[in-house]
Amino acid sequence: MIRKRRKITRMRGSRTVGGGCSKKRRGAGHRGGRGQAGGHKHHWTWIVKYDPKHFGKYGFKRPQKLIKRLETVNLAYIDERIPDLLEKGIASEEDGIVVLDVRDLGFEKVLGSGRITRPVHIKALEFSESAVEKITEAGGKAEVIE
Repeated sequence: MIRKRRKITRMRGSRTVGGGCSKKRRGAGHRGGRGQAGGHKHHWTWIVKYDPKHFGKYGFKRPQKLIKRLETVNLAYIDERIPDLLEKGIASEEDGIVVLDVRDLGFEKVLGSGRITRPVHIKALEFSESAVEKITEAGGKAEVIE
């Protein structure tokens, strides 16, 4: 038989809402403990079925001190600021080519986002492949400093 009204609607006025004696559904014991209690005991079948990877360690996390984080700069940023850098004396111009050491700007690696409009000789600790390609295309040079 299909219920026309939800059971809880009928039960609302009653003291125990279909739970029998009022003492029975009182504490967390009714649901077998709080949170993940009984994960290794009476809720083990639940763990196996719904969360089989709950226990144990998985994967590897590299120590943070071993991860090399370089300060990066894009070619677009360098290209925009070439006139200012020449004016301030951070970059110099030799034979029509701008010479720039990005370490003077506080950067260590040059990335290839954006485009470079004039030949630039850039010195840095590291370059991305696309950055080297774009710099040489514009008639410049990418020099790795060690």
